Amino acid sequence: MESTCVTRVASIAPGPPVAKTDSARFNVLAAKCGNNSRPGMNDRKLQVPSQIRSEVRGFAAVETWVFDLDNTLYPHHLNLWEQVDVRIRDYIADFLKVTHKEAFRLQKDYYRRYGTSLRGLMEEHGLDPDEFLEIVHQIDYSPLTPDPALGAAIAGLPGRKLILTNGTRRHAETVMRRLEIEEGFEDIFDIAAAALEPKPRPAVYERFLARHKVDPAKAAIFEDLARNLEVPHALGMTTVLVVPAGTREVFREEWELAGRDAPHVDHVTDNLAGFLRGIAGK
Repeated sequence: MESTCVTRVASIAPGPPVAKTDSARFNVLAAKCGNNSRPGMNDRKLQVPSQIRSEVRGFAAVETWVFDLDNTLYPHHLNLWEQVDVRIRDYIADFLKVTHKEAFRLQKDYYRRYGTSLRGLMEEHGLDPDEFLEIVHQIDYSPLTPDPALGAAIAGLPGRKLILTNGTRRHAETVMRRLEIEEGFEDIFDIAAAALEPKPRPAVYERFLARHKVDPAKAAIFEDLARNLEVPHALGMTTVLVVPAGTREVFREEWELAGRDAPHVDHVTDNLAGFLRGIAGK
């Protein structure tokens, strides 16, 4: 079936629009998300557009294409990440000596509040992350099979392609090899490169943009969680929310499914390969 894509149409309230600066919005987001940058990083401020544009952003100026990994480059219903979820729950139960029911509650609470369960465990319980990251990614990757349509669609995009993930580089490389799309990407920015800080913290995007010398006004980002698009949009990036078929058939919390109509989401698609073909064909 051909792609079903939805483009958000910006709505403007009656009366003259009130423009809010992106730099002010970034500062608000930094406070809300917890911009725990390393010492000295706040001395180097990102350059952001002077105003939030009321129109939906397009792709004509895009030179860098940034992709989340899990549940974005492959369908959520494959339940690959569910395996990681189970291993995280088991790890928490063992680490904190609590029941699996309590471990599950903590896991989801930390994920919602900190961006990853790992970060919550680090900040609230002093967890050493190395063993955690190694154990929770010991999963069966066999549900992933080559996706030549996606590979061709990514290859057809003009410019650089990068991965920005809260997972590990090893996990990302394995996923990309299984999908046979690894040759289309220049590099992977993982949780280690982000100093173990997760999206949606503003410091993550700051580090990513600086390391790869990305101009946010000439970049597009693809994510399966709308909240992870708020900071990129404030910085000037074109944002795409990927909600593949089958999303509602697996367990996801309401906040994970929210945000399709948010002003920081420029486009929504349920077929990433088809959406990318449409961009390349314009």
